[in-house]
Amino acid sequence: MISVSILNIVQDKEKVKEIDSLKPDYIHLDVMDGRFVPETTSMKTLSEYQSSIDLHLMVKDIDSYLEEYQGYHPKYITFHLEAADDPIRYIEKIHGMGSKVGISIKPNTPVSALVPYLERVDLVLVMSVEPGYGGQAFLPDSEGKVEELYTIREEMGYDYVIEVDGGINIDTLPFVKKADIFVVGSYITKSENMQEKLESIKEILA
Repeated sequence: MISVSILNIVQDKEKVKEIDSLKPDYIHLDVMDGRFVPETTSMKTLSEYQSSIDLHLMVKDIDSYLEEYQGYHPKYITFHLEAADDPIRYIEKIHGMGSKVGISIKPNTPVSALVPYLERVDLVLVMSVEPGYGGQAFLPDSEGKVEELYTIREEMGYDYVIEVDGGINIDTLPFVKKADIFVVGSYITKSENMQEKLESIKEILA
């Protein structure tokens, strides 16, 4: 499945509408607070999209942002393990809002830190770049994390999906092909022919 990140085009409403019209599996929305990551973004237009929403909270004050976005009912709401003082509470809170729960880790956080929560979450997001900026290069270590999460899921019978985000394109995707959802941003959104780029990713996944 493909989740198109609109981080680099969020101000270009026509281009965002074009992405939505191409009907990707998800539109990936990055919300940043300027504290957990240096940049700041707000995605107050969730109700405008036809596509399912994959909401990624890169924020310190998770509670405040959950309250802000609870009325939009995104398919997934993902928070960062590194920002969570009580991950179980956030998992329960998001499920109570009617959304599926994602938990994410930065590149320097090991998969082992996620183990206590894997039975409870619906999605695990592996950041294959440092969160906060679009257009970064894929970090090769991400391949090992995806493999590890895949193995744990198989051995334990868990049912979370694995998502990978950062530097994904036709060259890097094969390294993390055991993931289930691929967040693709600049490769598609900076292209003059976004449909062609989206189709090229679909061909690899077919």
